[in-house]
Amino acid sequence: MIDLATHADQLSPTDMAILDATRACVVDFGVRRTTLTEVARRAGVSRPTVYRRWPDTGSLIAELLVRELRAIVATTFPETGIARDRLVHGIVSGAAAIRSNAVFAKIFRTDSDLMLTYVFGRLGRNQRTLIGLFEVVIRDGHTDGSIRAGDPEHMATMLLLITQSAVQSAGTVAALLSGAEFDAELSRAIEGYLLPLPEKDCDDS
Repeated sequence: MIDLATHADQLSPTDMAILDATRACVVDFGVRRTTLTEVARRAGVSRPTVYRRWPDTGSLIAELLVRELRAIVATTFPETGIARDRLVHGIVSGAAAIRSNAVFAKIFRTDSDLMLTYVFGRLGRNQRTLIGLFEVVIRDGHTDGSIRAGDPEHMATMLLLITQSAVQSAGTVAALLSGAEFDAELSRAIEGYLLPLPEKDCDDS
């Protein structure tokens, strides 16, 4: 699992204040209009204090998104129960939390093109973290028999693609599918992908 406490322990009170100020700036202005100068002002620190920790806005935003995702996973991903149930619940609940998260929602509305680098160009830290998390639970599912056979890393990667597409495209289909109905259909899609395949009947005659 993602250990939110461990990550938080690695951040000083000044780091947290800077990230809180960054969050407020992104929610108010979007990514493009967020500046290190404004972040420093809101955090009550000098600009060199911010620069020593994060050299540019891009690295600061990336750290903020890591913190946001860790917080979401920590509150939505069950740690007990059948592996398939945990994975389905964690992904669907996490996807709903991301859609309603003020930071991610602002980026999807005003800076969606900035996500293209991560979607089409390379995997970001958050994506790699999710693949690793999904892979761990898939391995648990292979052990308890609740998840079909298959390469855990390959399956985890496909789950990321399914979830990522659903989250990023949710707004475009809101008139047709949204809210609880959206969550239910996403749950069915993931459940169907993970269900063990039925054994073929053997003809002994």
